[in-house]
Amino acid sequence: MNAELPDGWTIERVRSASGDAEADLLSLERLVVVEEHGSTDYDVLQPDVILSFHDLCLARAGDEWFMGQLGTDGSVICWAAYGSDLAEAIRGL
Repeated sequence: MNAELPDGWTIERVRSASGDAEADLLSLERLVVVEEHGSTDYDVLQPDVILSFHDLCLARAGDEWFMGQLGTDGSVICWAAYGSDLAEAIRGL
């Protein structure tokens, strides 16, 4: 796993900020897509970090954090973007 959290962040800080003691980094070896608004199509993302919070996930692609759900097959389907601030994305959980 080559994922790196943003500067100043550790998995312990993520767990504290989210209130989820089981939050964890996921392997990047999975399909991650974002729904296109008003369409049944998806855009494939190439995240460099994926954080899991039980069945919810945050995936960073480019400079944007996307929220999604972890599927039973390990894929992540995202539906919302929260900008570049991880703390803001965690508050959106």
